[in-house]
Amino acid sequence: MDVFDLIVVGGGASGFMSSITAAENDVKKITILESSTKLLEKVRISGGGRCNVTNASWVPSEFIDNYPRGKKKLIESFSRFATGDVFEWFQEKGVKLKIEDDLRVFPTSDSSLDIVNCLKNSAKNLGIEISTKKFVKRIQRVFEDGLFQVFTSTDEFFLTKKLLISTGGHSSGYRLAESLGHRIIKPVPSLFSFTCRDEKLKECRGVAVKNVSLEIYLNNKRFKSQGDLLVTHWGFSGPAILRLSSEAARDLYEKKYKFKLRINWTNLDFSELNNRMHMLRETNGTTNICNLRPIPSLTKRLWVYLLDKLEIDNAKTWSELFSTERYKITNILLNDEYQISGKGPFADEFVTSGGVSLDEVSFKTMESFICKGLYFTGEVLDVDGITGGFNFQHCWTSGWLAGKAISN
Repeated sequence: MDVFDLIVVGGGASGFMSSITAAENDVKKITILESSTKLLEKVRISGGGRCNVTNASWVPSEFIDNYPRGKKKLIESFSRFATGDVFEWFQEKGVKLKIEDDLRVFPTSDSSLDIVNCLKNSAKNLGIEISTKKFVKRIQRVFEDGLFQVFTSTDEFFLTKKLLISTGGHSSGYRLAESLGHRIIKPVPSLFSFTCRDEKLKECRGVAVKNVSLEIYLNNKRFKSQGDLLVTHWGFSGPAILRLSSEAARDLYEKKYKFKLRINWTNLDFSELNNRMHMLRETNGTTNICNLRPIPSLTKRLWVYLLDKLEIDNAKTWSELFSTERYKITNILLNDEYQISGKGPFADEFVTSGGVSLDEVSFKTMESFICKGLYFTGEVLDVDGITGGFNFQHCWTSGWLAGKAISN
């Protein structure tokens, strides 16, 4: 029976990067086993079909701050293969990339298919075998010769010298890792929106507000986030919400996603906001409060909603407001609070927090400390980043490191 030099379980971003890197460094007989009918599906649908390849933050010591889990370990990885390396890797293979204002990196074509086709064609040209509908149900180590036996649901089995598990957040990968001696940190959702059962808030659906500050207080810990927020028909979403969900993922899971969210709608402090309210009264006293907002970034719909929430008559002029009402407005703009009742309704989490324990894997090579010849890449590890290209960067980096190590 033929023996593979490398079998990769999982046909996603990190699995392809590992295979291609290994093949480019003279590893001869490689196969990718994908359980579904589709390869690189998460790459294809990510970023609304655009694929946020990475983030143009160039300093590894700063880059790691975008990973709630894995920070310290990743500095070792990113010092070897970081954003600039990924940029160069794809451009050398003919995929032109662009950096947007928020530092997210996309193909200049705005099509994720450029990334998908680049990876597929590179693998094909290097002679890497790829099989779909090959669910790996069991792996066994043959200690006499150090090989791995890989059994699939189609009652086949393959032999390989080295094995890489890159199954993303699927439970099958965790099960295989555990069977080979690894400890699994319980996976929980990360990067998700929040549900808020405030019926009147639905009137603000579609409203986007830039640069808000968010805070959650849970289990004697404070979680904070800053950025853009989107009001939806079910609650809240947007980059600031997704980042907060990532930072607090494990604590939110413990609380069954029932908690209070505090929103600061402005970057002004209490004194500055109070002075602005006083100036509006002095200089625009006859203007209806509904038509002149103390924070221009708030849309009229959201402003009216906040006034209604405070039970303040929005037909009043600025000079007609009582001092107690001005105080209420100041306070809600700085410390607005909402009861969150769950995650977003569409199971929109794209990433999981949890996976193979980081203490059991070398972040120089991605090889297991427990089982020689076994490697892990991507989301199967207990690493997750915030939105903005950071999770894909970890996939490319871990995949490249594993591919290089496997070839040595």
